[in-house]
Formats: sequence, C-alpha cells, structure tokens
Amino acid sequence: MSGRHNNKLPNNLPQLQNLIKRDPQSYVEEFLQQYRHYQSNVQIFRLQPDKPNKELAELVMFLAQVGHCYLQQLSKFPQELSELLMSHHTVLEPDLRMTFCKALILLRNKDLIDPSGLLELFFELLRCHDKLLRKTLYTHIVADIKNINAKHKNNKVNTILQNFMYTMLRDSNPIAAKISLDVMGELYKKNIWNDAKTVNVITTACFSKVTKILVAGLKFFLGKDENEKNESESESEAEGPSARDLMVRYSTGKKSTKNKKKMEKAMKVLKKHKKKKKPEVFNFSAIHLIHDPQDFSEKLLKQLEDSKERFEVKIMMMELISRLVGIHELFLFNFYPFVQRFLQPHQREVTKILLCAAQASHQLVPPEIIEPVIMTIANNFVTDRNSGEVMTVGINAIKEVVARCPLAINEDLLQDLAQYKIHKDKNVMMSARGLIQLFRNLNPQMLHKKDRGRPTEASTEAKIKDYGELEAKDYIPGAEVLEVEEEKKEGEEDEDGWESASMSDDDEDGEWVDVHHSSDEDTGEMAEKLQSIPVEERAAKAAAVSSSRLLTQDDFKKIRLVQMAKEVNAAPGKGQKRKTVDSDDEGDSRGELLTLRNIEKLHKKPKADKETRLATAMAGRSDRKDFIKKRTKLNPHASTSNKEKRRTKNFMMMRHSQNVRTKGKRSFREKQIALRDALLKKRKQHK
Repeated sequence: MSGRHNNKLPNNLPQLQNLIKRDPQSYVEEFLQQYRHYQSNVQIFRLQPDKPNKELAELVMFLAQVGHCYLQQLSKFPQELSELLMSHHTVLEPDLRMTFCKALILLRNKDLIDPSGLLELFFELLRCHDKLLRKTLYTHIVADIKNINAKHKNNKVNTILQNFMYTMLRDSNPIAAKISLDVMGELYKKNIWNDAKTVNVITTACFSKVTKILVAGLKFFLGKDENEKNESESESEAEGPSARDLMVRYSTGKKSTKNKKKMEKAMKVLKKHKKKKKPEVFNFSAIHLIHDPQDFSEKLLKQLEDSKERFEVKIMMMELISRLVGIHELFLFNFYPFVQRFLQPHQREVTKILLCAAQASHQLVPPEIIEPVIMTIANNFVTDRNSGEVMTVGINAIKEVVARCPLAINEDLLQDLAQYKIHKDKNVMMSARGLIQLFRNLNPQMLHKKDRGRPTEASTEAKIKDYGELEAKDYIPGAEVLEVEEEKKEGEEDEDGWESASMSDDDEDGEWVDVHHSSDEDTGEMAEKLQSIPVEERAAKAAAVSSSRLLTQDDFKKIRLVQMAKEVNAAPGKGQKRKTVDSDDEGDSRGELLTLRNIEKLHKKPKADKETRLATAMAGRSDRKDFIKKRTKLNPHASTSNKEKRRTKNFMMMRHSQNVRTKGKRSFREKQIALRDALLKKRKQHK
C-alpha cells in the first residue's frame, strides 16, 4: 500500500518496549541496536556530564524496562549506571539524575541489582541539593528495607546497611544526616529495626550541634507508636471480675438501701482497677532499650544547662530527662534544682515544667531532694493571691509528685492543702478533694481526723513504706478465701462436679425462675466472714493455700473480688459515721507516663471574657444571609421614595394627616378590599 508508513520501531521506544515484553526473542536485533545507541550516548555524556541529554534519559528508561528480558546482554548495565551516578551526581542535570535513580529503582524492584550497594549509593545521593530527589530516595529506602525483611529478618543485609547508616549520622552534611535519622526512626516505628543497637545510635543524635537533628532525636524518644496504641485498644478486658459478677453478688442478698450503696461503691472500685490494669498506649520500648540511661541523662542535663537553643527545644530536653529519670528510677539530683528555677506562675509553658517535675519523681529519690520542689510549688502557686486556675494546677502538680514519692510531703503542708476542700472556686475544691482521696488510700493517718473518711479494710492496712523499704510477701494476699470455699464446696457438689437443681410443680404458671450463682454468693459471704478473723490468722491461711495448691484463673478472679471488697467494706468495729468525699480523681491511673491533663485538669470550664464571647457571637452570624433584608430596588444607590419615607417617619408628625385620620374610620368592606389588594401586590412581588 502506498499510504503505508515505513517501520518506525527504531525510533518508537514505547512500542518496541511493549513488543519486547511480549516476545523477547523476536526483537533481539532491534534491542541490540538500541543498546549500541545507548553506549555511544554514554561516551558523549562522559565528555560533558553537566549538559542535559534527553535521548540518553529515554534509552536508560527503555533498558531498565526490558532488563529482565535480556539478562545476559544487560548484566553490566546496573553497575555502569551506578558508576555514572557515583562519579557525576554533583554536576548532573537534575532531570537526568532523577531518571537514572528511577531506572535503578526499577531494576531493584525486578531484583536485578544487589540492595546493599544500591542503598549505599542512594545515601550518598542524599547530599544533593534536590528536594524532590531526596524525598523519592527516602521513600524507596524505607520501602525497600521493609520488603527485604517482609518474610523474615535478613540480618546480613541489615547489618551492612545499619553500619553504613550509623556513619551517615556523623556525616558533615546535615541534610544527609537528618534523612538517615528519619529513615531509622521510620523503620523502628514499622518494627523492622527495633533492636537496641538502632536505639542507642539514635541517642547520639540528641547531642548533635545541628538543631534539626537534635529535635528529630528528641521527638523519636518523646513520640507515640500508633500501632501499639491500636493493639492495646483492641485487647479484650475479660480478665478479672466484671460488672455482671458484682451485680449478681449484690442482687442475691436482701434488697436494701445499704446493699445498693455498697454495689455503687464496688462499681467505682472496679472501674478504678480496670483503669489501673489498662496497658500504656505510649511507646516507651525505645527508652527501655537504652544501654546506659544514667550516663545518657547526665550528659543531656549538662547539655541542657549549657544550651543556647530555643526555649521549646529546652522543654523537649527536660521532658526526655524527666522520662528517663522516672522510668529507670535514676539518681539525677541536680535536675530538681534546675527545674525549681522555672516554677513560677508567669513562666511560659509552666504546666509542662510542672509535668517534668512530677515525672522525674519516684520512690527511690530521697525525700529531702523533692521536698523543696513541693514547697516551691505550694508557695508560688497555692496562694489566695493567685487565680483559681493557677491554684488548681499547683495542687494537681503536688498530688502527682507525692503519688510517686509520698514521703516528700510533711503532715502540716498536707493538712493545709486539704483545707482548700471548701474553697469557693470549684476547680480548687475538687483538686484538694483529689489530694485527700489519694492520702486516704496511701496513709490516712497523715490527714486530719475529719478528712480520713469511713475506715475500710484497705485503708486500715495502708501504710507508707520508709525510704528504701521493700515489702516482700511469701503468700498471695487474699488467698485465704479459697481454702474455706473449697471445704464448703465438697459437701455441695455431686460426683460429676455439677450442682443438682430441680423445678417444683409450683412454677408452672410461666414465671421466671431465679438461678443463683453459688460461687459469687459464697465469695461475698466469705468476704464478710473473713472480717471477723484476725490479720495474723488470715496471713497464715493465705500462706498455706499459696504453698499447697496451684491457683487457676477462676481462683485469681475470686481473690480480686475479695481484695476489691476490702475497699468497700467498713473496717471491723467501724460504722459509717460520715459521708465520704467523692472525687473524680478516684479512678485516675498512674502508669509510667504523665500527661498534661493530669496537671491542667479543670472540673469547671473557666468563664470566657467579653471579647471571647463577642467573637463567638460574631462567628455565628457569618452565614445568616437568609435573615438579611433584601433590597428590591433596581438601582441600589437611588434614594428612597416618599412612600418609604412616610413609613419611617415619627408617628407624632403623621397623626394629623388625612390618611391616618381616615384609616380608623374605614368600614369593614373597605378593610377587606385593602387587605385583598395588599396580598395580591405581595404575590406579584414574589413572582
């Protein structure tokens, strides 16, 4: 045919690429022709590497696409491309450099190039001043290492890459060092490089002279792990007694107001215990993996004292030091006077500094070290010359400090703070009640007699241990209930271990039959019977049970029920003489982490000032166009008519006019006609 075009395959690379992928053997000649063309272009490129070369870029991408079809002919192609990049990456034209990198990524995805050599090359390329290239390489490095370790940990490749990456952290180029740190942090979060070696190398970033690298290292240790958070939320909470167990236990006895109140109190205690058991959702495994936390925290404190960084960076360093001290229970006595200097109500970010002071407190710190911190907070924050919010924050901070180090507060200061329970500001009042509730559980003897509440079995056993004292028990507390329960069960159960039950003929009227859970009833009865047994005898029974038998999950469940009952039941010989002070803080859980909510907790929303209320009102009026009067005039700039002026004129000026005087003398028929005309006119206007 005359109109037929000649063969365009040598010039049409996409078409040739498509045909080669379908049938490689039929197009070997065409491929070799393009390969020779590529080699000649490479020779030209070597003479002028800084010049753009569009033809070479197209040929490189073509060869990378068909590389898996001709493995023998292109065996040296990946190595040659890597050498070109390594030699000329600083002078290469950005688009051509990006094309070379994409071609190498394509070859790596087809497993035609070794990962260790390629990733080392890409880390070298991070020094280039090309933001898009750095972003592309970062994404590929993370994805490639993730794929290498997808089925199983490839320790050989990991060791090579980790050693190279650790040298990159000390690189003179801050951009390359920062991206290397980001790669390690990302791989740690994805649980690929979650070993102690990686964590301890990241600790070196916290002493960098470059602020960005320093901040990235601090954020790594202060950050959260979302995966762990989701996992902890999805875990079932079936362990231990449930709300149903308590309902059954208290519904089987006599229906009285006393039992109802007991059940409500037991529900509160159960809620508190469940909150205590809830796992931490924050990722502290990185802090736990540090080899020498004492040395690390001392170096950080020295750097903090000499630092000239911005205040926000200093706050981050203080937070990390406080977490290290609190989690590892370190001795860093110079940290507390350093924090004490900033404890003023007018200080910027003072709540975060209070949080650091509370986080760094633990039971191994001598009380005389922390006592000046508590006195400073009390003198500067908890005074009547301050606002209610400031006083609330101060009391909350003191409460969190003494919860971790109860010996640091003296009896006089505690009783002074407890007097704020009748303060006129509700926030201050509730915070003081939370402090009272805390010491009801820790050591009620330190409180004034009227603040101790109704003594329970748990409160009578409560005692603050002396500094350095450990309480080791050779039995499981509460196990004494099991021995009595087992003896009681022996006579009740049949041979097969099932309790016999029968229905009488009186139940034929179709009503429900109450089936009682004997184990729950017995546990409740045991808890009441054990109150009359002396403490020494209880401990002896518990030791005998703990050493004579293996306990099952059901046994532990019963023990927990009895232990929770101790917090509800009154102590032997004590009646309910006064109403207990309820506090929202009763269910607070104290784990390894403190949040700002623990310090800034306000029970009542502060009243907004006039400017804030006005701004809120104006913001709500922005979309109220339906209520704006519509102007129907053709020309909006024209003046009003005489008729409109008469509508707005003062009535005293119009009362003597003819229209007004005759209006009151109209007949009923005239009023009807006027109304009809007005309605017709209105309908025409809306059309």
